[in-house]
Amino acid sequence: MSLLAMGFLLGILQLCTGQFPRACTNTENLLRKECCPPWDGDGSPCGQLSRRGSCQSILLSQAPLGPQFPFSGVDDREDWPSVFYNRTCQCRGNFMGFNCGECKFGFSGADCTERRVRTRRNIFRLSTSEKDKFLAYLNLAKSTPSRDYVIATGTYAQMNNGSNPMFRNINVYDLFVWIHYYASRDTLLGGSNVWRDIDFAHEAPGFLPWHRAFLLLWEREIQKITGDENFTIPYWDWRDAAFCEVCTNEYMGGRHPTNPNLLSPASFFSSWQVICTRSEEYNSQQALCNATSEGPILRNPGNNDKSRTPRLPSSAEVEFCLSLSQYESGTMDKMANYSFRNTLEG
Repeated sequence: MSLLAMGFLLGILQLCTGQFPRACTNTENLLRKECCPPWDGDGSPCGQLSRRGSCQSILLSQAPLGPQFPFSGVDDREDWPSVFYNRTCQCRGNFMGFNCGECKFGFSGADCTERRVRTRRNIFRLSTSEKDKFLAYLNLAKSTPSRDYVIATGTYAQMNNGSNPMFRNINVYDLFVWIHYYASRDTLLGGSNVWRDIDFAHEAPGFLPWHRAFLLLWEREIQKITGDENFTIPYWDWRDAAFCEVCTNEYMGGRHPTNPNLLSPASFFSSWQVICTRSEEYNSQQALCNATSEGPILRNPGNNDKSRTPRLPSSAEVEFCLSLSQYESGTMDKMANYSFRNTLEG
């Protein structure tokens, strides 16, 4: 599982800023297994005329798979993105993106040579106007269709090996909900069979780098739709917190007065619809989540399984985790004792 998780991470970084670039989801690209769209700046594939990148065969790890996944050739996410594409844009220097049209994280400017440092801030240290702007940006992302990316509504086999594309539009916020679902979903084995003991984003060495890339990509998409190049995702420092301090209407939504599972009608998010929450239903249908709305946000902070998670971590526990010098150990999964990654993951 660990090698698969890292392979998925490297695949996402290789394809750069999206799961399925819209420009590469037509029959022609799928049958050619090539995703090398033109860069708008010069009209050439991968911006080759401007020396931004070129169309190249993908590079895959030759390392053997771990014993946690006893299959081969049954999951579209294996050796990502080779099932869909075996030629993609390989970008030069500080350029990145599915068509090499963006700057690597931390760089800006026409030639991506200007170093740019952004700082994420504690959500409780934002001014009222900064906090309101953050919430407004989230709402905009929830209502703005993604310009560059779409989601798959079927597996490669269900697409008849690319001759019958199955993709649909999605808003910017839900795109990242779907990406997280797609990385974590069970493997569909056909009929009523699924393999549940797999997760390409958790419980393995790729947990931290995968989520770091995930957040950077999400942050970048919000910067693009808002035009705010300085936007960063705020954080909540939950060490020693006795309750969910962000679960108020001022921030991420308070409790409904009569139904603790729902958000308060006064919350900014009470009208939001969730997607990709019915894993057993998708499994029984051997189908992917198609991002259909599945009802309102359900949340009941403090009503968790106390035998598994009695409370939020303390400062001392966080310091202990940070003191672990070995990033990964042993089985490199959820049984990895004294692994920094596994301890951090809980």
